[in-house]
Amino acid sequence: MKALITGASAGLGRDMAIQLSKRGFDLILVARREDRLNELKEQLKNIVNVQVYPLDLTDENAVKALYKEYCEQNIDVLINNAGFGSVGYFDDVTGNGPDGSNSYAVDSMDGLDNDINMIKTNVIALHMLTKLFLRDFKRRDHGFILNVASVAGFMPGPMMATYYSTKNYVYRLSQAIFQEIKYSGRNVHISVLCPGPVKTEFNKVAKVSFGMPGANSKRVAKYAIDKLFEGKFRIVPGVMPKLFFVFSRIIPDSWMMPMIGKFQKAKIDNARDKKKSHR
Repeated sequence: MKALITGASAGLGRDMAIQLSKRGFDLILVARREDRLNELKEQLKNIVNVQVYPLDLTDENAVKALYKEYCEQNIDVLINNAGFGSVGYFDDVTGNGPDGSNSYAVDSMDGLDNDINMIKTNVIALHMLTKLFLRDFKRRDHGFILNVASVAGFMPGPMMATYYSTKNYVYRLSQAIFQEIKYSGRNVHISVLCPGPVKTEFNKVAKVSFGMPGANSKRVAKYAIDKLFEGKFRIVPGVMPKLFFVFSRIIPDSWMMPMIGKFQKAKIDNARDKKKSHR
């Protein structure tokens, strides 16, 4: 059995790799930071076979090369976990992709570059790998896909407009594929993981802190893998994220948007206050 995981260098990706190793899956670990991948490989090498594939998922040709490298290895599980976000007004926020500084400027292309890299990572790479491996899984009549979205995918997201939109894409794409697989009658399953805040490096990348405590990454990873193999489509770990899902179905967007906007704006203000206090 073999699993390919993107964003495997830290956080949920790393912890899901560990969970799969406990189930006897050989691993293909994909992320930008080769040193982190090698650390995880060293940790797991006596348990399962681990291959490391450093890759920048914003490079579409590199994503195609990743598929070509492993399409003949009979992958059983694909986990599209890689992703990042940033907080700020849609026209203001700047940064340089996953390593961005999240500062503010008027005359800058950085914010546009940041958004494009986010879309390439959160949406395009996930779309490509899902499509390519799904074809193989259906042909072999076997396979599992886990796409990592967020509770953000259930609602509009002022102050995190691009991030929320990418996660909505992931959720809706996975939802549609789930139904298509039913029509095909193939023994293939797709799930979408929709966590709330998790204690990972996401906050560090986005330069913010959430108003509620983050869930334990190891617990979320175990829950996600367990539910994936149970065949559950929408995986929402924790009470609060489940409530967010319910609220998104019963509260009108006209009410939800200012609520979320206020919540996100508070994160921006807190981040600025912390930055001032450290000067």
